[in-house]
Amino acid sequence: MSPAAPLAFQVLGAPARLAAPGALWLLLAVAALAALGGWQLSRRRALLARVAGAQAARLAPRANLARPAARLGLSLTGLALLALALARPQCGTRTELARRMGVDVVVALDVSRSMLAQDVKPDRLTRAKLEVGALLDQLAGDRVGIVVFAAGAFVQCPLTSDADAARLFLRAVSPESVPQQGSDLGRALTAAREVLDASEGTGRSKVVLLVTDGEDLEGGALAAARQLGEAGIRIHALAIGTPGGEPIPITDGGGGAVQGYQRDRAGQVVVTRLDLGALRDITGASGGQVFELGSPDQGPAAIRPALDALEKGELTSRLTVRYEDRYAAAAFPAFLCLLGGLLLGEGRRRRAGHDEEAA
Repeated sequence: MSPAAPLAFQVLGAPARLAAPGALWLLLAVAALAALGGWQLSRRRALLARVAGAQAARLAPRANLARPAARLGLSLTGLALLALALARPQCGTRTELARRMGVDVVVALDVSRSMLAQDVKPDRLTRAKLEVGALLDQLAGDRVGIVVFAAGAFVQCPLTSDADAARLFLRAVSPESVPQQGSDLGRALTAAREVLDASEGTGRSKVVLLVTDGEDLEGGALAAARQLGEAGIRIHALAIGTPGGEPIPITDGGGGAVQGYQRDRAGQVVVTRLDLGALRDITGASGGQVFELGSPDQGPAAIRPALDALEKGELTSRLTVRYEDRYAAAAFPAFLCLLGGLLLGEGRRRRAGHDEEAA
């Protein structure tokens, strides 16, 4: 359930609001306690009148209702003020210039058929999408774009600071996202660079995160990586797969059941393997690094610290209106009322000498 929207109003012409008006529901509990306390006081008075009758004030001078009623009133007032403080009253505003610092990251995601191999469970592509989705949750303040590639490369999501929107585009990624199959890492890097170059107000650091098994059937990746490095674009790679490799499954169009395995022209089963050497050459050309699944030190969890180490630039700046918190104006009186109710006795204390004289 989403929190309640702030409740705005005016106090003597000044803008005010309750930032958490949902806390006012606690006043219902205070009202219930007030009803219960009033019933107990009434019951006490009726019981005293039944037992002592008209002599009640003389027989039990300390059994009056004034002090219990005062204790109840102070306690209830303190609880009501505490509920008001929890509603976060705010009055008065100030204007601030909010700056957002970060880097621009383009995820180049391999969607070729080799990414359906199951040497990484449940398969390479699914695992890659899970890791990229986890990274999106950590990109607060940064902008992210998504490029998908096989034989060709296409922009799936332009640079955006809206991680939820990027996540929606990520869910739709599949091998069918690219009409022509193959694996051209060079085209993927070039497309990612075009996304970074086309953006306005970019941060000082630009990063391409290449998520792939490293297979490059066209051979232009290293030259493209050098061009990105000369342009000041850092290339990191998330290696998906294992060096031992796995056959490329052929699945049905429904539940993804494996119908067989891809074969070459000679009829041999095609085995796709992780090419760490190629990925290290590509990332090394721009000063980046390779992150491997399952690595304790250089796994996916190390990507966020690597991005934090880069120089961040101002992505956006805008004027924001900030309300001044005034909860202390209710919290401090609430404390005093609760303390007063705790210290106030049930009845008036009498001195011991006076009690002996009365006896």
